[in-house]
Amino acid sequence: MLSNLRPIEMLPARERVASALRKAIMSQEFRKGDELSIDKVASMLGISATPVREAYQMLSQEGLIKLRPNKGAIVIGMNEKWVRDHFGVRAVLEAEAARLCALNADDISSIELIVTKSGNLIENGDYSSYADLNQAFHLAIWNLCGNDKLRTMVSNLWNGLSLGARVSVEDYARVSITEHIEIFHRIEAKDGDGAYKLMHRHIDRSMESMLTHLSENS
Repeated sequence: MLSNLRPIEMLPARERVASALRKAIMSQEFRKGDELSIDKVASMLGISATPVREAYQMLSQEGLIKLRPNKGAIVIGMNEKWVRDHFGVRAVLEAEAARLCALNADDISSIELIVTKSGNLIENGDYSSYADLNQAFHLAIWNLCGNDKLRTMVSNLWNGLSLGARVSVEDYARVSITEHIEIFHRIEAKDGDGAYKLMHRHIDRSMESMLTHLSENS
């Protein structure tokens, strides 16, 4: 029934920019000392300068970049402690969002749609859209948890796919979708504790993947 389909929601522009830059810094595509011109980043991402400036403010508060008046920013970079702190907070917040979603959400069809679409793409060997669907899965849970403050906090920490050393998008997606399906089933069963544990484990695995990448490139 096409009339029942809804667009898959994505993060606002500033948060998508912050996520892209955060991921690039965490994966060391951008390294300590690199200059990040606002205009250049805006051009690379195909957007206006405004969400880039807003994203820079977010990353500056996280300690990943140092702002330079009228010149963009300089990458400060991150270390193992930063990664553990970042994912530690994400794990607690996202696990609680999953718990609340399981207990409070009446209509979880948006999550089911994303899980189904993700599974179909992977079954057909198409991984091109998985990063967006991965983001949409998490965002759908945040939206349905019923706590607006929690949603804002966790969306500000989003960093996209946490690929480890020598891990392809294909390998990551296969593991990730399996975990998404398990989390969805716990939410569907209104098992708050089960959803909490599985989501916490899901984020912990992302942290370990990122730590292997950091170790490989240090």
